[in-house]
Amino acid sequence: MAWSTRELAELAGTSLRAVRHYHDVGLLPEPERRPNGYKQYGVAHLVKVLRIKRLADLGFSLPQIAAMGDDDGHPEEALRSLDAELAARIEELQRVRLELAAILRESAPTDLPPELAPAAAQDGISATDRKFMVAMSRILGPRAVEAYAELFRSTPSFPQDREFETLPPDADEATRADLAARMVPLAREVAARFPAVNDLSDAPRGADFARRSIGTTLRDLYNPAQLDVMVRIHDLM
Repeated sequence: MAWSTRELAELAGTSLRAVRHYHDVGLLPEPERRPNGYKQYGVAHLVKVLRIKRLADLGFSLPQIAAMGDDDGHPEEALRSLDAELAARIEELQRVRLELAAILRESAPTDLPPELAPAAAQDGISATDRKFMVAMSRILGPRAVEAYAELFRSTPSFPQDREFETLPPDADEATRADLAARMVPLAREVAARFPAVNDLSDAPRGADFARRSIGTTLRDLYNPAQLDVMVRIHDLM
């Protein structure tokens, strides 16, 4: 006596839907039908479904299983390939867990890479600085990103920083000139201690793209008076 679709599914420990899907994608051949039109499955079908289910449980996709064909032997090459894929996935998951631990430990933001996240979580980092860090993490290469992280971690906040952050867009000429002059020594110190912040040699999309993107970022984040102060600092240096 042959098995019905439901009986086959129960024997194989799977669902009716799964068996029907195996038919739809061509993994399981259609069985003969009884005179009343119902499908009738035999041992060969059960073995086939069990093989499909076992390979799927191991992590193979249905297209990968289909590519193996009907060979019921030991698919060593496919198994080794899957093992390597799983090893890479485990390594990635372990890296993600380490990042999660750091985020939880530091109460760090989730939109920054791990080298920048702890610095962004510090007191004194303004919302604008944090947005700048987010943008730089996508524009700059690893050397410059690490230099920015160290800069934010190890450089204390100065009164001039607060003045710059709160500088109104219509600040007068004298105010802008005075602030720029007082910020130059700090800018020189940063440039001397962290020269890599200006290193665009390993920027993912090249130095020209990085320069244009940095300009766009600055114009988006800072008001006209602040931008004028930056230009003055650059000229004075």
